[in-house]
Amino acid sequence: MKIYQSRSFEKKVKKMSKPEKEFLDREIKSIADDSQIGEGKKGDLRRIFIHKFKLKTLNYLLAYRKAGEDLELIMIGPHENYYRDLKRYLKNLV
Repeated sequence: MKIYQSRSFEKKVKKMSKPEKEFLDREIKSIADDSQIGEGKKGDLRRIFIHKFKLKTLNYLLAYRKAGEDLELIMIGPHENYYRDLKRYLKNLV
């Protein structure tokens, strides 16, 4: 299985500290092991899954989608305005 990162995802991860990155790697591994771990979305975000986890004191959301055997990590961030930003990001891709 290949794991791809969007440019937005890379930028956010680059700003994280080393312990935060290690925690994120464990979360990504759990997604790779079971891609249905996240919650499937409907409407504008169909075929997108959201995995929720707590990092320090903030609730983070990680958006991803499966493409055959591959896993695409789309966006990560705290809950505030997350879905609005995700929709805007996906709209700009098309």
